[in-house]
Amino acid sequence: MPTPPARTRTAALTVAVLTAALAAGCGDSGEADLPSQKLSWKDCPAPSAEQGGGESPSPLAGGANWECATMKAPLDWDDPEGDTLDLALIRAKASGEEDKRIGSLIFNFGGPGGSGITTLPAFGDEYATLRTRYDLVSFDPRGVGRSAPVTCETDKQLDAYYQEDASPDDAAEEKTYVDGVKKFNGGCEDRSGKVLPHVATTDAARDMDLMRQVLGDEKLHYFGISYGTELGGVYAHLFPENVGRAVFDAVVDPTQDAQQGSLGQARGFQLALENYAKDCTSKPDDCPVGDTPADVQARIAKLLKDLDKEPLPGLGARKLTQTAATNGIAQSLYSKDFWEYLTEGLDQAYDGDGRVLMALSDSMNGRAPDGEYSNIGAANIAINCADDKPRYSVADVKAKLPEFRKASPLFGDFLAWGMVGCTDWPVPGAADHPDVSAKGSAPILVVGNTGDPATPYAGTRKMVDALGAGVGIEVTYKGQGHGAYDSGDPCVRRAVDGYLLDGKSPESGTVCPR
Repeated sequence: MPTPPARTRTAALTVAVLTAALAAGCGDSGEADLPSQKLSWKDCPAPSAEQGGGESPSPLAGGANWECATMKAPLDWDDPEGDTLDLALIRAKASGEEDKRIGSLIFNFGGPGGSGITTLPAFGDEYATLRTRYDLVSFDPRGVGRSAPVTCETDKQLDAYYQEDASPDDAAEEKTYVDGVKKFNGGCEDRSGKVLPHVATTDAARDMDLMRQVLGDEKLHYFGISYGTELGGVYAHLFPENVGRAVFDAVVDPTQDAQQGSLGQARGFQLALENYAKDCTSKPDDCPVGDTPADVQARIAKLLKDLDKEPLPGLGARKLTQTAATNGIAQSLYSKDFWEYLTEGLDQAYDGDGRVLMALSDSMNGRAPDGEYSNIGAANIAINCADDKPRYSVADVKAKLPEFRKASPLFGDFLAWGMVGCTDWPVPGAADHPDVSAKGSAPILVVGNTGDPATPYAGTRKMVDALGAGVGIEVTYKGQGHGAYDSGDPCVRRAVDGYLLDGKSPESGTVCPR
């Protein structure tokens, strides 16, 4: 299961699929003085297929238009005067008085692999308060969307790939699964071999410092969500003296290797599932998917077991397999707003209709209703494999399966087998885990959500400790879903807005809601 960005086109794409169911590249030559380049801001085009498709971004409330530009960056940061690539940027200019403007606030919404060009406009009005003093800016990181996108397989091949059993039960299924991963990874090398060595998080962090200079800012003001917190931490490590006001929300644990991170996600998704089951069965109306929390989970487990033997009709010719159903359930746990879709999808699946769960799975995989895929899956694997040094074997997975199953009877197998995703990757990984130590950095607001499935809450304190003394300011949100600021909780909004707009740091250890 690739990790979607915290605020991708998830909402828009999921609704579109549910309703339906019921390329810039590398340049040939470098430029000697990239920090002095001038950006040409123009009306934004409609998103490309790699970005997820759709229509050009609508104006913000009040009529402000989004503007797009491309920024040249070195393909290889070790050879800054060599070949270049084009990075796609988007902005909405500050709405307040010019003399109150602080600068640009750069967003990364996570993934890795999410397109900032499509995500920021989708939720831009929620940042209206921040726009009073900042230009809101986001971008497609290298390898993503319109920024030299990594591609691996055709849409038809991806349909087949995502139908494969991702939790094999015997030797034959293991071989099919591993062969499918190897074929997918080989496709990435064939189609995107030139860019694969240059999509690591350290490369993206250097791109952000170039972006800071090109945008004319002395300091980098930053809002990172999910994987965006890891990117922000790596930036703070590389350029501590350039950090301005920064917020990390839905925090990645920077101390974990890939196996530990996957195990943490198993626990996180299991907790979110248990919270969903408690919520559903606590309502005045009957919960249509179970009588008690334990019953809800038992019925889901039975559904998945049955789907392993006999998939249900899904969308078009595609079937709702065990893998697709698990993906769909995971997608719905990213936000409490999607719990109603999970209830609807499970209720229908129990009656033999797999369309809603498959629509949720499609959203997880970046598949639009017209059958085109964004490149979120390809970019996700490319960036993770460039970052993560460990390469796991089938034997490694089997040795860890009991621990993963204990962490989550439902998600454990899928997340354990996902560890082989980088085994045959053509590029070596950089490190066991990112270095985010940032001595000398300005304070960074680090916000964790106790009910977060994808970036479990324990990572918040780990990030604060890893940043170093006097850097991380810890804020806890007691809530559900992936992220805290987008929950709308007034306490979280006051803490974040007060810091970004006025430089007022909340007390470390603040707990929301108050």
